[in-house]
Amino acid sequence: MIRSMLYATDLGLYAPLVLQHALALARTFKADLHVVHAVEPMGLFAESVLQSYLDERALNEFHSEGLSTVMASIEQRVLDSFREELGEGQQDLALIRSVRVLQGDPSQVILEQVSKLEVDLLIVGSHSHGAGGETPLGRTAARVLQLSRVPVYLVPLLQRRRQSDV
Repeated sequence: MIRSMLYATDLGLYAPLVLQHALALARTFKADLHVVHAVEPMGLFAESVLQSYLDERALNEFHSEGLSTVMASIEQRVLDSFREELGEGQQDLALIRSVRVLQGDPSQVILEQVSKLEVDLLIVGSHSHGAGGETPLGRTAARVLQLSRVPVYLVPLLQRRRQSDV
């Protein structure tokens, strides 16, 4: 029985398509829907740029307060994009029980949330917003498919077909 689900979003071009699948499943199963978006940690270059402009106190303040402000801003962006996407289907927003924006490796964040929330189904898109059509599966999708302890609903993302494929 599917009582709760986790939709992992990259906020990319195809996120609205994956959201529609997640909401349809939530309606069908009358299940709670949780949403997670993982923000990759700052790279060494970005960290070194901050260190060159901020003193130690300001840098520590940024890491403690600035980062939480950025994460809250992204969380609000997720909710706003859902509202915009749903238009008149605002009742579907009630299916969403939580939205979390967390920092870390995306596949690790997703799998940790699957365990923490004890969901029965994980919903992901097959590619990241930056992936080209040459790979059948994105890095994060491949990793969660390999390591997930719950069933994964994988939404294949639309790609332009070559004329020879038709």
